[in-house]
Amino acid sequence: MPNLVYNPSFEEYRECPRKIDALGTLTIVDAWYQPTAGSADYYNVCGSRDCGVPKNKLGIQDAHLGNGFCGIYCSKTDYREYLQTELSKPLSAGEMYRVSFYVSLSEYSSGAVATIGALFTADRVGDTVRSVLMDKSVRQLAPGVSQTVASYFEPQVVNDYDRVLTDTKGWMQISGVFTAKGGERFMTIGNFYPASQSNVVDLDSLTYLLPGAYYYIDDVSVVCLGCTGDSVVQAAVDTVVAVAENQSPYQVGETFILHNIFFDYDKSTLLQQSYNELQNLLAILQSHPAMKIEIGGHTDGHGSMDYNQRLSENRAKAVVDFLISKGIDPKRLQFKGFGKTKPIDTNATDEGRARNRRVEFKVISL
Repeated sequence: MPNLVYNPSFEEYRECPRKIDALGTLTIVDAWYQPTAGSADYYNVCGSRDCGVPKNKLGIQDAHLGNGFCGIYCSKTDYREYLQTELSKPLSAGEMYRVSFYVSLSEYSSGAVATIGALFTADRVGDTVRSVLMDKSVRQLAPGVSQTVASYFEPQVVNDYDRVLTDTKGWMQISGVFTAKGGERFMTIGNFYPASQSNVVDLDSLTYLLPGAYYYIDDVSVVCLGCTGDSVVQAAVDTVVAVAENQSPYQVGETFILHNIFFDYDKSTLLQQSYNELQNLLAILQSHPAMKIEIGGHTDGHGSMDYNQRLSENRAKAVVDFLISKGIDPKRLQFKGFGKTKPIDTNATDEGRARNRRVEFKVISL
């Protein structure tokens, strides 16, 4: 069965990594991003001195597979970093899934831990903190009175507590099998336990240049053990029938909202949280090789007319640039910014403004 993880070995990237930034954001690796303020790092053989493979600022390690990998603190303190991705499709209720990924301890660390794992959730989880990622829920105590309750997440797959991850030369596999509740689409990798429950070990072999336990991550896999190919076969049959009957779900002049396209605040930099939606658009264009589209960018009502016009154009162009980078002929693509001139909801509420900030594609020809 296929791996449900996009870019499992971090081989696809927008640009070669150039620096390690303690307050940075992971934005250049396709499909992967950090869900908290803890700054995950990317390494590649094409990277700078800070971010190279095998030698880099935070250690020395060859990739387990390919040319690149990521790195996160997992840590002997309460500081944490995490990696998150959206799977290619949600997990099916009652099905068993095998999860596997590889870790290697940086020899520059000041200790090692055991409890690195993988958490699967139906919705994105995240926070603005740089500590342990917590499961926060709001309880209504009385009308108009609520309380936020935080508890530790329980990853479905976690390395055994008694197996401290100490290897700095090779790669250690973390793997496990679990039964899905159904609908889990997001996977987060890291240490979800406080330091007191992580089996922290200090090692004389380490150089103690880093303030915690830092691990390289590579070669991630999520595979369904019992799923059949029935849905794939049926999809192929449906496609053949549609082609034979000259059917298409798209019509010239139709406009479709891309609901999960994310940008940096007030910028046109695409965030990796957009990857699945961009892949869906890419798949549409690949399956309709004659289709030409216009990407339209829209903003909310805040800011001047000129500012929003430029921002919307730049965001639409960023989507077009992504499609071109994936092999789509530029002649099939146009982009246009509409600024704040075409709202679809009120600008008086946060929810309305969020709906107005959108990217659409319009079918120009088939």
